[in-house]
Amino acid sequence: MRIETAVLSSGSKGNSTYIRAGKYSVLIDAGLSGKGLEERMAALDLDPASLDALLITHEHKDHIKGVGIMSRRYDLPIYANDGTWGGAESDLGKIAPENRRVFTGDFMIGDLSFSPYAISHDASQPVGYVCRIANKKIVLATDTGVMNEEIIGKIKGADFFVLESNHDLEMLMTGKYPYFLKNRIKGIEGHLSNDDTAALLPKLIKDNFPTVMLAHLSEENNNPKVAYITVNNALKEAGLKVGRDLRMGCAAQDKTTPLFRLDKKTKEKELF
Repeated sequence: MRIETAVLSSGSKGNSTYIRAGKYSVLIDAGLSGKGLEERMAALDLDPASLDALLITHEHKDHIKGVGIMSRRYDLPIYANDGTWGGAESDLGKIAPENRRVFTGDFMIGDLSFSPYAISHDASQPVGYVCRIANKKIVLATDTGVMNEEIIGKIKGADFFVLESNHDLEMLMTGKYPYFLKNRIKGIEGHLSNDDTAALLPKLIKDNFPTVMLAHLSEENNNPKVAYITVNNALKEAGLKVGRDLRMGCAAQDKTTPLFRLDKKTKEKELF
């Protein structure tokens, strides 16, 4: 079965991740405009009309901006829990009743199995997702201020990680953001820092040569080189080497990642 995934956009201006298994495909979050999402998909030769569903992690605008228009334009069901529906519904516009799907636990979309898990963020009922396809595992883990042992147990050993590395703490604290916003970002309902992710990632890696995309990088309080170096240093200290034990790169706000094939080996090991 052909298994593909790509991060179409990641950051405070819009987030969206594409996953395909065989003939079934979904977007997790759709935080760009409808046109923006179509353009990102077109850049990868993907057809939005082939999508089967939209999944929402939480109701913040950078995750749902295009959800309503994409649902109406392509007649797509929207999957979210009850709390997220309550927070998002007024921003989505008119949604066909049959496209309003409320999950309370694991669910299937064709060959894709989704296991939502609770995260710590200042939203109504935010979740990350573990997606399983045959023997492959894809993890979306962003927009959380806490990564506890329960979450680590759910997400470790994935073949593909979209893993938050939002800010460099020094850049955040010496930057121009107001004090309340700095506290919100680094708080338990905010975002993981580079240091948080550096401490976390070695615990998640198994011997299946996973791909790790550092995600939701702040344009103001981070940059890809700083995030990569911080996390890579921790990997080295743990005896792990990019190119030998894993692939690693940074997802961007202004362009899509490559379309990664998970059902076959690739020679492309360096992503940064």
